[in-house]
Amino acid sequence: MRAYLKDNILFIDQEDLPPYKKGGSIVRNSYFWALKSISCYSRKGCDWEFDAEVWVALCRMLLAFAQSGYLGYSETILEFTEDISIPTVLRSVSTWL
Repeated sequence: MRAYLKDNILFIDQEDLPPYKKGGSIVRNSYFWALKSISCYSRKGCDWEFDAEVWVALCRMLLAFAQSGYLGYSETILEFTEDISIPTVLRSVSTWL
């Protein structure tokens, strides 16, 4: 998931967010609601925002869903451009593009 930082807020690109599908996969819908529940801003059609206070929870959640084997690597990893210094707390679930 493409991500970037601005004013100590983590943004996840709206195009990379998991979609909610009524009647869809329970795991994918749970993933959608779990991400939405800890975001500080998550309107449809906008990048979702995550305050620094929830980054530890976000990491744990991404790792848990990644280890479940139901979601792909690209769906559970944060991808930053090379010019961004990845915060220490996010390094276990992040990479550079």
